Amino acid sequence: MKPIRKAVIPAAGYGTGFLPATKSIPKEMIPIVDKPVIQYIVEEAIQSGIEEILIITGHGKRAIEDHFDTNVDLEYHLRQQGKNKLLEMVQDISKINIHYIRQKHIRGVGDAILCAESFIDNEPFAVLLGDDMIYHEEEPAMHQLMRTYDKYGATMVGCQTLKEAQVVPRNIIQSVATEEEGVSRFLDAEKAVGFEADGKSAMLGRYVLTPDIFEILRRVQPNEKGTIRLSDALKLMASRQAVYTCEIQGKRYDIGNKLDYLKATVEYALRRPELKDAFRTYLNQYI
Repeated sequence: MKPIRKAVIPAAGYGTGFLPATKSIPKEMIPIVDKPVIQYIVEEAIQSGIEEILIITGHGKRAIEDHFDTNVDLEYHLRQQGKNKLLEMVQDISKINIHYIRQKHIRGVGDAILCAESFIDNEPFAVLLGDDMIYHEEEPAMHQLMRTYDKYGATMVGCQTLKEAQVVPRNIIQSVATEEEGVSRFLDAEKAVGFEADGKSAMLGRYVLTPDIFEILRRVQPNEKGTIRLSDALKLMASRQAVYTCEIQGKRYDIGNKLDYLKATVEYALRRPELKDAFRTYLNQYI
């Protein structure tokens, strides 16, 4: 069983939920406190042991590449100003081993993953969706999934049980329980919203996929919107071989949703040692 060394991050969507901001700024570059969303996702992958990352971009996403590139003028300015901690932070960002490819037609996550076939080169790989930030104090979400993959050696789907009514539709999983708590056999996933989804297990935007997913994705028919859905490919795969779900521990934020974005901004700020006390005082006074 090959180890998981590579990760794919689909980041080509238009981000219409955050217009007009995303008319000129990729949604993945919108900051949580002072760090773009995409950087949190990349850092999770690296902390989980990933060695190489492929970001699937699209039109108007050049800012993502610039963010992880070197900036000679900025580094010179910081060095001249003696701002060594900021200089080190900026340089560390550009040391991450990231590759890029464009998804020429925005046809969903399944189509984006197909763009990664040559990069993956017949290895199992991780997928982290750029809209889903997951906070866990001790173990990154992707590492939890990779650890479970090491036991089963099969495609893994990250999931969480929904504890409240959801504002946006979520892929609700149909599965069969296994002997291990938190791990089930995946059967299917269908969209649900609001109280329909309450208490049910939903896909989380974290996957470990085996390379045979590419052949299956090529067989999946686009839906009525012309989108190739990863959930449809997983259903087809599950009819042929074992596909498992794994309950992920941590706090999920759907950054494609304004309310969750605001929650993430507040809660990440309250976790920052240099901000938490003053910010908490402000919130208490304001409320």
